[in-house]
Amino acid sequence: MTAHLIDGHGCARALLAGLADEVAALRTAPVLATLVAGGDHGSALYHRRLQALAGRLGIGHTARELPPDAGQQQVLDAVAALNADPAVSGILLLRPLPPGVDEAAVFAALDPAKDVEAVHPENAGLLALGVPRFVPPTPAAVFHLLDTWLDDVGEARADFYHRSRIVVVGRSNTVGRPAVALGCAREAVVESVDEWADRTRGLGRHTRWADVLIVAAGRPGLIRAEHVTPGTVVIDVGINAVRGPDGRVRTVGDVDATSVAPRARALTPVPGGVGPVTDAWLLRSTVAAARNRTEPSLQEVS
Repeated sequence: MTAHLIDGHGCARALLAGLADEVAALRTAPVLATLVAGGDHGSALYHRRLQALAGRLGIGHTARELPPDAGQQQVLDAVAALNADPAVSGILLLRPLPPGVDEAAVFAALDPAKDVEAVHPENAGLLALGVPRFVPPTPAAVFHLLDTWLDDVGEARADFYHRSRIVVVGRSNTVGRPAVALGCAREAVVESVDEWADRTRGLGRHTRWADVLIVAAGRPGLIRAEHVTPGTVVIDVGINAVRGPDGRVRTVGDVDATSVAPRARALTPVPGGVGPVTDAWLLRSTVAAARNRTEPSLQEVS
């Protein structure tokens, strides 16, 4: 068996089809504001991609940069300024935050109506209840890719999810936990595991049961052939910077694609898998946030 590579770029293009026309129809152009406080390789890539894509779609973009040693109050003040700015439609907080900054407190300080990543407690609660204002972009991308792949191979979505066991590796508030909620919304059996299972040498005991394996642990090459049962659909969310023997930095996922691909039924590549769809979803949510200011009854659906 050789895995079918799921094309994130093609899926993103389809997702964005017509979005520029929606932007043009709005009375005021949407603006996405990114708050950069610290940052790493993955967030820097994310920021550059979003800036370029937003420009092509007619979506405004502004960046507020804070020093890597910014304190809690500096970050909260920057969030408050973006909340109060009437030109800003959506706010994206890039992580990791500087050491000592309380991430939960910063999430709670966001204006829920501008929180296009759905990390504010109100938005996280709406997602858990199945009535999201916004769907977090990365887990939304994961399931959009899965849904699109099922359509492409001619499998009924409901039938597939009802008989499938989804295992999510990683429990972050931005990917792992909301991915569990989206899997439950599709009425699959969902299991959540994290690094503790790996530390106790038990990770494979969970992942080998998966029909769909979603990996968002932030550890390059964590999932290898021995963790995957033949026929599993593997969605790799990881974005990790790895320096090769030649000294060049390359981006790799959390899955060792070379060993896993011969066993998997389908696999998302890194780069070119979840990333482009995440970008597209975030910008769609930014447009929805701008539209909701004039038509507040509208909500995004998963």
